[in-house]
Amino acid sequence: MVVANEKTVSEAIQYRRSVRNFKKESIDDQKVRECIRLATLAATSSNMQLWEFYHIVSPEILIQLSDASFNQGAAKTAQQMVVVVARKDLWRKRMQSNIAFLKSQYGDKPASDYSKREKFALNYYKKVMPSIYADFLGILGMVKFMAFQIIGIFRPIYRQARRSDMRIVAQKSAGLAAQNFMISMAAIDYDTCPMEGFDSKMVKKTLNLPSSSEINMIIACGLREENGIYGERFRIPFEDVYFKK
Repeated sequence: MVVANEKTVSEAIQYRRSVRNFKKESIDDQKVRECIRLATLAATSSNMQLWEFYHIVSPEILIQLSDASFNQGAAKTAQQMVVVVARKDLWRKRMQSNIAFLKSQYGDKPASDYSKREKFALNYYKKVMPSIYADFLGILGMVKFMAFQIIGIFRPIYRQARRSDMRIVAQKSAGLAAQNFMISMAAIDYDTCPMEGFDSKMVKKTLNLPSSSEINMIIACGLREENGIYGERFRIPFEDVYFKK
């Protein structure tokens, strides 16, 4: 779906602001859905896509999520919401999806006929992913972490192998997707506000999510009121955060 007069990427980034007060004017469900589809095209670690997106249009659920978000302005006035959920717990399912996709690309042939590159790609998901994601009460992750630190004395090695590390990986990918969504919304003159202030237990109960899922953020959506942006954009001077080596 291409919207007439859609902003360029640079224009959308400049336009996007966190809006705290939205107009009582509806926005198009299908346009928001398309922006969510674009969110799924974001970069994701090892293409594991450990995310889910809940598009909230029900007035009843919007009220419940507003309550769970402490009735902050963006939540109370949102016409729709998108809840971005990190699903590290789905790593086995996503791994199998990647394996099935690769096999479909390689054609119907016996494994012995796979090229070296094809075997490498399949083994990446069959062997490397389980070695990174598999864990038991955090114990296996700590064992892997210590082993990798020792190996790292002799050669470069991936060191983030604990359960907490893999949670961060899933959250980073979900955050990249959320940014894709907000920029896509800005490109069509729709506004958003990413919210991290909420009762995660209440949100999971409202959306019937498993305890193993993690809420990355709730994004309020709508059209900005004149007073919806609190002030001029402030950023730390670029020279203070940019380093060229």
